[in-house]
Amino acid sequence: MGRWEPDARARLVAAALDLFSEQGYENTAVAQIAERAGLTKSTFFRHFRDKREVLFGGQDELAGLMTGAIAATPVEAGALAAVEAALVATAVTFGEERLSHGAQRLAVIAGNDELRERAALKMVGFALAMTGALKDRGVPELDAVVAAELGVLAFDRGYVRWLETGGDFREIARRSLGEVCAAARSLEGGE
Repeated sequence: MGRWEPDARARLVAAALDLFSEQGYENTAVAQIAERAGLTKSTFFRHFRDKREVLFGGQDELAGLMTGAIAATPVEAGALAAVEAALVATAVTFGEERLSHGAQRLAVIAGNDELRERAALKMVGFALAMTGALKDRGVPELDAVVAAELGVLAFDRGYVRWLETGGDFREIARRSLGEVCAAARSLEGGE
């Protein structure tokens, strides 16, 4: 492929994931990714700050979608309804490219301690963003924290389920949140 061809970002993602899978994340250089994609190193840096961002890019966009949806939820809705709206709002980012590389991305992350830590920090960032948005709605702090953490757990479980089924992420997110909340309620009877 020539350097002028479209879809440079998608080509870089595919090249990076292939190289990470073949030789390990830590053994892959940005120059190798660019070369595999048929692009230059400077093109890589126009799309990504570093090679980690190939795996974790879009976090700010997702957090923004979540907080925006929480803020837009009707005032009379409860905290969990606002969290559900937040999860559903992220569905616009769950397209074919994310689906086609999702399982490979998860495998690369699972195979590297640094990347697993980064993935955990990403989820903490989502929880903090949702907690802040809920508190801005007047939700008491502990309630906001619990609702946000349940939302993050549902988001994570929903993402894995979506990779397996490729279904509508909005429905998967709703179902995952319902399952997580049901599991939390069932803990009351066991004490």
